[in-house]
Amino acid sequence: MNLERDPGSGARMVDVGEKDVTERIAIASGRIRLDDEVIEYIRSNNIPKGNVFEVARVAGIMAAKRTDEIIPLCHPLPLESVEVHLEIIGNAVMVRAQVRTHAKTGVEMEALTAVGAACLTIYDMCKPLAKGQSAIIECIQLEMKSGGRSGTFIRSNESKKEVEGSCVLPS
Repeated sequence: MNLERDPGSGARMVDVGEKDVTERIAIASGRIRLDDEVIEYIRSNNIPKGNVFEVARVAGIMAAKRTDEIIPLCHPLPLESVEVHLEIIGNAVMVRAQVRTHAKTGVEMEALTAVGAACLTIYDMCKPLAKGQSAIIECIQLEMKSGGRSGTFIRSNESKKEVEGSCVLPS
């Protein structure tokens, strides 16, 4: 049965059946800004819920693996590698996720979801100390993707800047 798509019919999952299986890699980044006091609690591993970096890393990996369950219309993908790196820079925890697979569609959503989940986990673990007003998740963005028909995308330094430069992330 081959149904023609009615342009007004709404959402649909893209058919990737005719695409080639290629290596797909995506890197996303983001950050959560926190008060200096909360950063020191993280640095000294003194957060009541435990080691913030380890829990956020696992949350990011788990989220990447389940992206198709939480983002409508994403294809389920056999992920071969998910890496989540966290680093304190100034008054922020920087999060970077890299996801890799061999598939017919890309892993950008998985990398972005990993960063988002890691940042949300940091927020949750630090909220008793941060009191909500001082924890700000921002700048979640795709840094790089490769594989597939559209080739490689690498975010340039110019495209990383907002009007006031607040979303420039270190490499």
